[in-house]
Amino acid sequence: MRLALVTGSTGGLGLACAEALAAAGHGIVLHGLADPATVEPDRAALAARHGVAVTYRRADLADPGAVEALMADLAAGFGTPDVLVNNAVVRHFADAASFSAADWDRAVAVNLSAPFHLARLALPAMRARDFGRIVNIASLYAERGARRRIDYSSTKAGLLGLTRTLALETAGTGITCNAVSPGTVPTPAILARIAALAAERGLSGEEATRLYLSERQPSGRFVQPEDVAALVAFLCGPAARDITGAVIPIDGGWSIA
Repeated sequence: MRLALVTGSTGGLGLACAEALAAAGHGIVLHGLADPATVEPDRAALAARHGVAVTYRRADLADPGAVEALMADLAAGFGTPDVLVNNAVVRHFADAASFSAADWDRAVAVNLSAPFHLARLALPAMRARDFGRIVNIASLYAERGARRRIDYSSTKAGLLGLTRTLALETAGTGITCNAVSPGTVPTPAILARIAALAAERGLSGEEATRLYLSERQPSGRFVQPEDVAALVAFLCGPAARDITGAVIPIDGGWSIA
């Protein structure tokens, strides 16, 4: 059984990726900052639905020592991941002049340094098995930038560089590294922003959603987490062995608009 580590997977897109990988027969390492008791119902349900081993590990990815400890713990007790999905992210909304140094450092640590360290630590075992899949969750903002998202745009741009470099360094092996670039997914953070827009402009929830999406995705609808997860699972399977170094949008046409 292949083992998949999905960072930031106690809910939202990360949990959807874990679900899709479990359905494909992977053992799963859920990861987050939540108390284990809080995660236990989802962990147990995921294992029961798919008949695979599922464990949860708590680690603050902003701390390189915690990243090292996470991987050492897995290697000792559960196994070194065959599949690594770098999904965990932090973001802040401020312009550069008012952005705090602490917020910048945490974003770089979680969004960019942690994916590097996790890949660095996973690669020796992947090379020994001649199999590995690394999927980085990127963003359209990595390629075009956005006001008041300097940490998010900058770290996601760096993640694309990491993806392409790892792909070249592992080319010709059984290891691939790709990035998936989702459009607007109905995460709690996005839904809160739409609710704030509705309150600010006196709109209904449906009107605010239409307005929000009209400025982004030509499809006019949210990208569903399970669809992104299905793409991630495909990239982690045997049919994707010759897809590496790719940045694949799943954004309702946003990237070409």
